[in-house]
Amino acid sequence: MSVAYLGLGSNQGNRSMHLRAAVEGLAAVDPVTVTAGSSVYETEAHTVGPDEEQPRFLNAVVEAEVTCAPETLLRVAKRLEREAGRDVDEERWAPRPLDVDLLVVGDMTRRTDDLTLPHPRLGERRFVLRPWADLAPNLVVPPPFEATVQALLNGCSDAAAIRKTRHSLGVEEGGR
Repeated sequence: MSVAYLGLGSNQGNRSMHLRAAVEGLAAVDPVTVTAGSSVYETEAHTVGPDEEQPRFLNAVVEAEVTCAPETLLRVAKRLEREAGRDVDEERWAPRPLDVDLLVVGDMTRRTDDLTLPHPRLGERRFVLRPWADLAPNLVVPPPFEATVQALLNGCSDAAAIRKTRHSLGVEEGGR
C-alpha cells in the first residue's frame, strides 16, 4: 500500500460538483481509499497569453491509500476527466471541467512517456501546494524536490491570486 496525493481542478461548468464527483469516482475504485481532502481554493487560471481570459479554477488535493501501480491510478484519473467531459485533445492550459494530476505516490519516482512522478511542475504551482500543505505540510516530496510540501510552498514563485472558499470535497478535511 502507498499513500498518494492527487491534485484536482475545475474551471468549467459546476466546478464544485466536478471536484466532488472526482473524489467519489476515486473512492469507488477498488484499489483506492480516499482518506482526506484539503480545503478548496479558488485560483486564477494559467493561460497561454497575457490577453487570454478564462474562468477561475477551484483547486484541491486529496490523499488516498492505493494498492495499485501508479499507471493504474493514472488511467483512473484520465477516465474521471473524460467522464466529466474533458476533451482529450485540448490544448495545454485550456479550460476544463476536470483536471486530475498525480502529485506523488509514496516515495516512488517514475519517468515514462505517460507518467512522471513526482509531478514535474508541482513546485511551481501555488494552486497545488497551498491545498496540499493543508493535508501534509511536513511530507518530504521525493527527488528531485527533496523538500517538504510547506518548504516548497514557502519558496514557490507563483504569484497568482488564491483564496480559500467555502466549497467542500465531501470528504474529511485533514491529513498526515
